[in-house]
Amino acid sequence: MDAPRAPLTAVEQNLWQFLLDHLASHGYQPSIREIARHLRIPSTRTVSDLLKALERKGYLRRAPGRSRGVILEGVGGQAGTQPVPVVHWTADGAMLTEAHLSLDRALLVSDDCFLIRANVEDAPRHAVREGDLLLVAPMARTPEGAPVVARVGRQVYVRQLERRGSSVRLMAPAPGSQDLIVGEDAVRVLGPLAAVFRVTLAPAAADDLT
Repeated sequence: MDAPRAPLTAVEQNLWQFLLDHLASHGYQPSIREIARHLRIPSTRTVSDLLKALERKGYLRRAPGRSRGVILEGVGGQAGTQPVPVVHWTADGAMLTEAHLSLDRALLVSDDCFLIRANVEDAPRHAVREGDLLLVAPMARTPEGAPVVARVGRQVYVRQLERRGSSVRLMAPAPGSQDLIVGEDAVRVLGPLAAVFRVTLAPAAADDLT
């Protein structure tokens, strides 16, 4: 499945969440020794290896030569939140992260969740309107009958899915609309739909606040 970040192991998740909460509470990152002490890891080398794993999986960047040189992409929330990438696909099929939103950790099925905008159609059967932000859990199991978020080119659909040999049927999302049947190679299932976020009022422009 397409996803901007790889899933974390249990110990990597503990480290990731500690980094998020420490930054939110203190305004700076913990040192490697502080991480080792908090997570009860006897070796600072093990902590360094874990940080490298988080960097390799796309959760942070490291500034060389700095003892607290860990940069968490898109972090700006309070303790108990974490940044979730908002992604889209370009015309040539490249996935880009356009922003991060800080969400309550309790809303997230897993750390590798991401957000993508519904850009094709309303899907009343699944409480989705075009323009909504869809929370996708790429590695989660899809319950029977639950909708998935699927991509055909740059078009993002929320539909129930049925595989038919070498083709895939994306079931109509509203009465009177049509099923979409495409070749298996043409569709990418991003994962089950975990949540829907809708902005009903546009944020005020800077000029409106003066």
